[in-house]
Amino acid sequence: MAYSEKLLDYFQNPRCVGEIPDAHAIAEVSNPVCGDVMKLWVKVDDGRIQDAKFKAQGCSAAIATSSYATEMLIGMRVAEARRITRDQIAEALGGLPASKIHCSVLASDAIKEVLKGF
Repeated sequence: MAYSEKLLDYFQNPRCVGEIPDAHAIAEVSNPVCGDVMKLWVKVDDGRIQDAKFKAQGCSAAIATSSYATEMLIGMRVAEARRITRDQIAEALGGLPASKIHCSVLASDAIKEVLKGF
């Protein structure tokens, strides 16, 4: 399975990259098998995610899924964001090869981790 044009766009032009100095929560997750790492910052106000930024190390699928997942968080209610699944992320980017599903798991795990305190 080849990467979709949408996935390649999110890899080549990642959105929401960076850090939030006054973030309300920060989480870092990794995949020890492949070495991918994602760090996620969020600002939350009145139960809604006001801003989200990420930094990731990994393959093109890891960067794209991190970027897409972070972008989709902005404006979302925390309760809704907690329900984001790896499959939703992968499907939104046109699917992932079986060998790259772990990349969408990385992003969904980062979301769950960063929202634990809310």
